[in-house]
Amino acid sequence: MAAALLWLLAAGTLLVSAGANEAYDLLHEAYKKGVDLTLEQINSHVGINHHFLFFKSLSKSDIQPGFDVAYIYHNFVLKATKCSKGTVDTSNCPFRNDRPLIDCAVCYKTYDGVVEAAPMPYIHCIHRPALTEVMKTARINHCNEMGYSSGAPTLLASIGA
Repeated sequence: MAAALLWLLAAGTLLVSAGANEAYDLLHEAYKKGVDLTLEQINSHVGINHHFLFFKSLSKSDIQPGFDVAYIYHNFVLKATKCSKGTVDTSNCPFRNDRPLIDCAVCYKTYDGVVEAAPMPYIHCIHRPALTEVMKTARINHCNEMGYSSGAPTLLASIGA
């Protein structure tokens, strides 16, 4: 009986930790690049004590004008895990429910699947309770006004996946 209970506990822990990466694994590769850039910044920030992982997408859009160029916008949420900052293997990092979510918006240009340095990728993240409508509008305006030079597409005019 004890062995069966231990097995169920281990299986439950595995499912919870697998769920922490499942949403990320389902993202298209183009959106993963922006999430990776953001996680790199968040998890290296001095004021962050816990390791954060991608939790869910709120909105996505992209424009692909041709010639292997894409303009990506992704609004998503990061969630704290029970692992400390600097954890390398995040496969056993279950999400915490006692910390606020971090709402992030990122926009960037890719060429042949690689994030371009120019224009510089824009990353804006803030804890959910502090996010205002003014900030949301400023994010969108910033992404639409970035120095894209291939006909100045409006990034958020496309219908995302």
